[in-house]
Amino acid sequence: MSFPLQKSGDEWQAVLSKEQFRVLREKDTEAPFTGKYDKHMPSEGVYTCAGCEAPLYKANHKFKSGCGWPAYFDSIPGAVTRHEDRAFGMERIEIVCSNCGGHLGHVFKGEGYPTPTDERHCVNSISLNFSPEDRPVDDAKDGGSKV
Repeated sequence: MSFPLQKSGDEWQAVLSKEQFRVLREKDTEAPFTGKYDKHMPSEGVYTCAGCEAPLYKANHKFKSGCGWPAYFDSIPGAVTRHEDRAFGMERIEIVCSNCGGHLGHVFKGEGYPTPTDERHCVNSISLNFSPEDRPVDDAKDGGSKV
């Protein structure tokens, strides 16, 4: 699958932390209940891809699922690409950033959460940044590393 933003593995390693690279580019998962956005529940703002800053989720689409990772009932239209993931002997729907292909997590349907879509986008915090405004964030302004 091809995405608008293309970088080599070496280029990604130069701009991502080791943990970000492991999750975003190697499709790993952070441990549950450890991510900084699991319990982060703002009423406004946007979550962006930690790899490319593309807007992915609005804060008002986030809900408390208790699963240990940030959960959203929907993404910004066109921001997330879904495809089958048959790793580990399971059938799941993987979600990736539509701009850079960075691994975000998985979508689960029909779990009975009281949301408009009856879906749970289970997303790794390390795959995300947050802006309190409805625009992408630049972590470099806050003393973090530019990704």
